[in-house]
Amino acid sequence: MKRRDFLKSVSGIAAGAMVPAPAIWSAAKADARSETLLIVSESGPNNLDIHGTGTNVPGYEVSWNCYDRLITHEMKTGPGGVPYYDRDKIKPELAEDMNVGDMSATFKLKKNAKFHDGAPVTAKDVKWSLDRAIGVGGFPAFQMSAGSLTKPEQFVVVDDTTVRVDFAKKDRLTIPDLAVIVPCVVNSELLKKNASEKDPWGLEFAKQQTVGSGAYKVTKWTAGTEVILERNDEWVGGPAPKIRRVIWRMVPQAGNRRALLERGDADVSYDLPNKDFVELKDGGKLNIVSMPYSNGIQYLGMNVTKPPFNNPKVRQAVAYAVPYQKIMDAVLFGLAKPMFGYQKIMDAVLFGLAKPMFGAAGKPTEAVWPQAHMYNTDIAKAKVLLAEAGYPDGFETTLSFDLGFAGVNEPLCVLVQESLGQIGIKTTINKIPGANWRTELNKKEMPLYTNVFSGWLDYPEYFFIWCYHGRNSIFNTMGYQSKEMDGFIEGAVAAGASGDKAAYDTDVKGFIDRAFTDMPRIPLYQPYVNVAMQKNVSGYQYWFHRRLDYRAMVKA
Repeated sequence: MKRRDFLKSVSGIAAGAMVPAPAIWSAAKADARSETLLIVSESGPNNLDIHGTGTNVPGYEVSWNCYDRLITHEMKTGPGGVPYYDRDKIKPELAEDMNVGDMSATFKLKKNAKFHDGAPVTAKDVKWSLDRAIGVGGFPAFQMSAGSLTKPEQFVVVDDTTVRVDFAKKDRLTIPDLAVIVPCVVNSELLKKNASEKDPWGLEFAKQQTVGSGAYKVTKWTAGTEVILERNDEWVGGPAPKIRRVIWRMVPQAGNRRALLERGDADVSYDLPNKDFVELKDGGKLNIVSMPYSNGIQYLGMNVTKPPFNNPKVRQAVAYAVPYQKIMDAVLFGLAKPMFGYQKIMDAVLFGLAKPMFGAAGKPTEAVWPQAHMYNTDIAKAKVLLAEAGYPDGFETTLSFDLGFAGVNEPLCVLVQESLGQIGIKTTINKIPGANWRTELNKKEMPLYTNVFSGWLDYPEYFFIWCYHGRNSIFNTMGYQSKEMDGFIEGAVAAGASGDKAAYDTDVKGFIDRAFTDMPRIPLYQPYVNVAMQKNVSGYQYWFHRRLDYRAMVKA
């Protein structure tokens, strides 16, 4: 398929530019527009509670802005002068003071901290909240365990305003793990009143309304349509936000979102097709921020527990059949970092245009992640491997994607479908609504799918704990098991805690090599966060969760 024809075929899918954009700004125009931020996006939250079952990525944005954590990160200047969270510098948020010892950390709470209903925030609330993050199981519990926070006994109430976190072992991920979205502090008494024997943590209640002490509170939520947030003027976690009201509208058609931006009826949008971001940036009328995901990869995943993808040669055949460069050109328009074809990178090294990450034998020479694998598009080699695997005529399967991010996922899957067809693999594209995507992904039944994973803690071992370790977290979506892989990951965690750099580097290179040899998932590229804003909107900050932080944003 020629690039021009391809773009025509997906224009209706990804843009919808011919549909008149709805006028959705009238109410906000009359209501202190300089203090109201209007955001339009493709999809919205399916749950307001980060501890809820199957909470999707847009749900992270609500939690980040409506709840406090004990600690957070300092900011630094990132690429292009964009404020960027500092992985290595932590500061108090709900805590007034923190004292990190050898095997514990003690936090003194701000005495004037209040929940949205006016109740004071106490150490008992903090302990109950951290107990909840562990007790609900699933994603929140695994997130806590990534920092060796696994038992309620580790969270100790010292007095009404002091809580201590005891370390299970020396682990450099423990403190930063308290600064991610999951260990947020909830109004324990309010949730207990709305809990039940079947729902002891009040998940159903917190799904529908926010129960935090954060800078914003949700005043209206219509699933799939709109979220309205109002500033909490009693917030003590940081400087008072300038934005009083946030109106977040779900506008599925990319063309409509672009039109709203271009005529000034929306202030901010993200998840537009990359083509739109390139054109909007060239137009110069909007501020466009493009930042690579920290510790993030878009990948093609395969269920390795069942035929045909339990066969390594099938997975290798698929890796050679992926149309990597076509995806970069026709879907991403260069707004991503390639994670394929190290030979091309090596060629660039010879001309002084790139730094080598692999040795002559294809082994990683640097303990860094993300980095490119050795595969590139080679249809002939893919056919040979598929035949060697016992599938000379190919097979039929489904290729699934999250419809909540269709702007990239759908054209990507169209290209993959076409390319796999050249080696005899016939795929039926399965479009899963964004509200259901996390639930379906967690079932680990989809044979072939594309997804994004971005590690909140920017360490290679953290990414691999989630995605490759045999503990089989929800993001080990392939069902992959390897004792050798587990040994490398656990070795890197131990070496990182002890400061043994040589051992750490060896283990990191070991687990990267194992991942690229077994290839249960195929890294495609490191995505960019692309955000378009009106010229009078400032204060955007890049965070590990990739969502907007309203607290720092300003509208002139």
